[in-house]
Amino acid sequence: MVRSQPPPNDLRPLDEVDRALLTHLVADARITNAALAEKVGIAASTCLTRVRALRERGVIRGFHADVDPAAVGLPLQAMISVRLQSDARDRLGEFTALVRRLPAVRDVYFVAGEDDYLLHVATAGTGALRDLVATLNGHRDVAGTVTSLIFDHIRTARGA
Repeated sequence: MVRSQPPPNDLRPLDEVDRALLTHLVADARITNAALAEKVGIAASTCLTRVRALRERGVIRGFHADVDPAAVGLPLQAMISVRLQSDARDRLGEFTALVRRLPAVRDVYFVAGEDDYLLHVATAGTGALRDLVATLNGHRDVAGTVTSLIFDHIRTARGA
């Protein structure tokens, strides 16, 4: 479950137990509390309290299923770099709202550098990708895009 509005991050430092919990949860978010407690070497009740505190502090933002796009008919993945018009800075929220509504967009990254956004997208094929890029380039605030196809995606299991 992903929270719609996570609480502000509590910037207290994480201790070794917190880091161990996060490492195991990143590797397997479906691990039972009892198994997690055993791996970390703490009581199950302590484990439950610690994980709940990490969620409440905003350290753990949510749990989700990692679905293979190809398995659901979206075999073509790409990263699209988007550069906005220089006068669009006060309308970033409008652009973000647009891309969040596009079904092909899996992740949105607001970045520093020459480009303003990186979009991770998954489509059924080249035609759908071309249409998506045309939609983006047709937006009044978009100055240009660059599309890079993703040949393989390897997720690392790193916690804290």
